[in-house]
Amino acid sequence: MQNKGLVRLFAILFGLVSIYQLSFTFITSKLEKDAEAHAVSRISEAEEDYVAKREALEASYLDSISDNSVLGFTSYEDAKKKELNKGLDLKGGINVTLQISVKDILKGLANNTKNPVFNKALADADVASTNSDKTYLELFFEAFDKIKGETKLASPDIFANKGLSDDVNFQMSDEEVKPIIRRKIDESIVSAFEVLRERIDGFGVTQPNIQREGNSGRILVELPGARDIARAQELLSSTAQLEFWETYPQSNPSLGTFLVNANERLKEILKPEQAKEEVNKPESEIDSLLSDVSQDSLDTAPQANPILGKLIPANPGSHAIARAMVSDTAEIGKYLRMPEIKRLLPNDIQFTKFLWERPAQDVEVVDLYALKSNRDGVPRISGDVVSDAQDSFDQFNKPSVNMTMNTRGAKEWEALTGDAYNNQTGIAIVLDNKVYTAPGVSSGPISGGRSEITGTFTVNETKDIANVLRAGKLPASADIIQSEVVGPSLGQEAIDSGFISFMIAMAFVLLWMIFYYGKAGVFADIALIFNILLIFGVLTSLGAVLTLPGIAGIVLTIGMSVDANVLIFERIKEELAKGKGKAQAIADGFGNALSSILDANITTGLTAIILFIFGSGPIKGFATTLLIGIVTSLFTAIFVTRLMIDAYSAKKGRRLDFATGITKSLFTNMNIDFLAKRKFAYILSGILVVVSVFSLFTTGLQQGVDFIGGRSYQIRFEKAVNPSEIASELNTVFGSGTNVKTFGDANQIKVTTPYKVDEEGVEVDTEIQTKLYTTLQKYLPDGTSFEDFTIGASEKSIGILQSVKVGPTIADDIKKNAFLAILGSLAVVFLYILLRFRKWQFSLGAVVAVFHDVMIVLGIFSLTGKLMPFNMEIDQAFIAAILTVIGYSLNDTVVVFDRIREITSIKGFKGGENINDALNSTLSRTLNTSLTTLIVLLAIFIFGGESLRGFMFAMIIGVVVGTYSSVFIATPIMFDTLKKKIAAATAA
Repeated sequence: MQNKGLVRLFAILFGLVSIYQLSFTFITSKLEKDAEAHAVSRISEAEEDYVAKREALEASYLDSISDNSVLGFTSYEDAKKKELNKGLDLKGGINVTLQISVKDILKGLANNTKNPVFNKALADADVASTNSDKTYLELFFEAFDKIKGETKLASPDIFANKGLSDDVNFQMSDEEVKPIIRRKIDESIVSAFEVLRERIDGFGVTQPNIQREGNSGRILVELPGARDIARAQELLSSTAQLEFWETYPQSNPSLGTFLVNANERLKEILKPEQAKEEVNKPESEIDSLLSDVSQDSLDTAPQANPILGKLIPANPGSHAIARAMVSDTAEIGKYLRMPEIKRLLPNDIQFTKFLWERPAQDVEVVDLYALKSNRDGVPRISGDVVSDAQDSFDQFNKPSVNMTMNTRGAKEWEALTGDAYNNQTGIAIVLDNKVYTAPGVSSGPISGGRSEITGTFTVNETKDIANVLRAGKLPASADIIQSEVVGPSLGQEAIDSGFISFMIAMAFVLLWMIFYYGKAGVFADIALIFNILLIFGVLTSLGAVLTLPGIAGIVLTIGMSVDANVLIFERIKEELAKGKGKAQAIADGFGNALSSILDANITTGLTAIILFIFGSGPIKGFATTLLIGIVTSLFTAIFVTRLMIDAYSAKKGRRLDFATGITKSLFTNMNIDFLAKRKFAYILSGILVVVSVFSLFTTGLQQGVDFIGGRSYQIRFEKAVNPSEIASELNTVFGSGTNVKTFGDANQIKVTTPYKVDEEGVEVDTEIQTKLYTTLQKYLPDGTSFEDFTIGASEKSIGILQSVKVGPTIADDIKKNAFLAILGSLAVVFLYILLRFRKWQFSLGAVVAVFHDVMIVLGIFSLTGKLMPFNMEIDQAFIAAILTVIGYSLNDTVVVFDRIREITSIKGFKGGENINDALNSTLSRTLNTSLTTLIVLLAIFIFGGESLRGFMFAMIIGVVVGTYSSVFIATPIMFDTLKKKIAAATAA
């Protein structure tokens, strides 16, 4: 090998840089453990809200030492920025995909126009977006063009309005307006991106990740380590739409009349049988609400009186008109929004806006406010006048938010407070359609533009409110269309199980290499350990995120990186058997193996690249580590191993046999006629493929929420539970379609439900978790609260450990990307093999073998999906497994093809005899690599955690079937399609 000194220097520097990069991870880990121990020693579990208090104390401790020098070259703050990033599945936290509503942005650009053509185009785009890959904006343009008639986008009541007067004028054609609107939409999404970034910066998690997904209007946000999940979701989805409204007083007679009339009208609308059944229920008093209306003739039972039966008198002196149970607010709100009910509002209050008080934690009753609105529903003052906001404490030392307004806002605030003082009404401070507080004004108009939001807040809530107000409102609503939430205890379990599987796989491979290759195996082991150091070093330096599938990718790299050394050692053994000298045999062995090593790794790399392009989240992590592992494996096998072998063998008297006494004669003088057995192989494979296809068409596959949409929850109990019993109970609560299965141990289940999958918002998530808690409470330990049950509420490993939510739209996108990834990988590899081997017959054999492998893996999943005691759902991880199977199968096939090409180019095909020779000569390598890879996969399957079992099972099947197909399918197909050409060439 030339330039040994340069290679040696590069390897040493590469290793030192990797150690340096990883040192920051060890430093932060040590300091964070010290902080955790400090918090545990100060705050006991007996204290109320001890988890939050410990987190605050940990943060305070780390903040106090953040600038202190560590080892003379870094500090905690500096090291934290450079440490190895851990994904959600290892650290806990939340990962969401937000969909910025392009519809809302269009409405805003059109100044909320009432133009019927514009609004009809929006409605048509809504329908089309459910089953189209196009962006919402393109669908809107298409819908508008179909129905516009004489209407133009540049109409005064659409986009040629005052707000867009600098960009759009009346003379513009639609084709001139469209690029302007596209630019405005993009600017709004960028604005949303920046608003979210500012909010996240103020949230306080380390290493957050926020990125746009193309031009789709989607924004991906990852908050590793976030423990207060509800707080994080509220922060991300809140539009921060701040509004100030004047309230109507409780005594307003028109409100009382309206509520009575609305109640009577609803009795007619709703089923009369329901009212008759409940006619004898006791009455409820709402005298303070309806002070001028006689109650004598009213039956106010909740069921008989849809509104009045659920309302409770408001507290005297408050500016609310009534109160209600939190559980009833959704139903009452739905009634008050019904068009036939809103028409009953008297003329003097016909534009009234009804809003509920923001419910505090553990509060069962909330206030209902009637706000003075107008025809357009525009508030007296909006949040854009707020120039600053800070979390603070009010005069009673309770958490509050102080706001400062700009000059315009100060004038409007003075006018609004003056009106409230004169009318003796309240001023409702509304954030995202929830009334946070509604104080009265006791001392006349307030000048200066300063105001305060008070209420039943925690310190974190006031911090978040101030944070979102400073960052500004989102230009449109942001719906969470996909989310994954992992509890911290599950993350620690994933680290533990990943570490165990890693060490077991590592130990086996190291011992096997020494057992099979003796001293040469020791050199391969040193190169392998160095390879792993380089992988983690590169991951850290690139700022890549390590996930649980990423660990699987590294462990798989351990098994597959052995392949390069095996190829080299087997070729060296062949050269030694020819009688060459040791130095020449080593040089020729490395040289002859290089072609096979490169071809095998390039094909695997191509599938990993496609996986990276089409995958998301943890799957990208798997692809990233696989790609890095391929590059570092090539470097360590080709150069580092060579350096050590050359250095050892250069000294006289040293023996290096590349085998041990036991393995020296294994697989030598093999003479199996593989091609003669191809008909039997065709029949066997044909049966397996037909059975697989039949099962796929009849039984199908268990699709996970990634592909069908819905919500899934991983829930753990103290004792074993019966999933069938729980499924029956939950189907009663959520309706049919809810699936419950054991997930790992008997005390753990996975619940999947399509319930309200189309509805977004924290309220829906809370509603579903509340129903889960209520239904499953009897299976939980006594005293388990709702907070203990939900994710992130504590470090205990009872309750919801992980939740995933995927909306139907994004589920379709994931399914489409998965299909494209598989097709893309096959096409790319077909072309690569065609270019490399110059014969389409080689490409055909490889692709048929891959198709064969994929169909059998799918068939086994279909046949055994309901029998296996672990998760067999088809999700993104499964697609990653399929693509890895494709890569592995091709790796094996290419090595075989490479040897066939080498031998036949010298000796000719000779009726297939030399093909058999090539297969026999690669048998040692094929079985060696397959065995080590299989053992590695089994280690992950057994010890790597429940979430990886289905993933690993698919890959185990793939390795077995892929090894078989490279010998008995790919090669025979190539031979049978090429033999006429071979016969013609021989005859000539």
